[in-house]
Amino acid sequence: QVHAVESGGGLVQAGGSLRLSCADSTRTFSSYIMGWFRQAPGKEREFGSAIGWFAGGTHYADAVKGRFTISRDDAENTLYLKMNSLKPEDTAVYYCAASRRADDSTYYLTDKYAFWGQGTQVTVSS
Repeated sequence: QVHAVESGGGLVQAGGSLRLSCADSTRTFSSYIMGWFRQAPGKEREFGSAIGWFAGGTHYADAVKGRFTISRDDAENTLYLKMNSLKPEDTAVYYCAASRRADDSTYYLTDKYAFWGQGTQVTVSS
């Protein structure tokens, strides 16, 4: 199983950038599809991006496509999310998650991800 710990969140002005990291201490990271999800106050957790053995390698939600980039370093057991051109509506707790069940048709479903980090807060001021 994956034990994921997120870091890199914080307060940033609109238009700014942040890079989130998700580190796994169990050294099993490379065998999982990894995803980033986010949850804003009063809203359901939503898919952001995923990386793994998909046909194109990655998937992005329309809300972040072109602004966010997901990447992974399997040798370092670390997942990254580079976020550019941040908007106030990007404010949320960001979670990384690991899955062995997701595929090209189910990558956005939270119930396909078995292991979750504790989350890191991202706040974008206007």
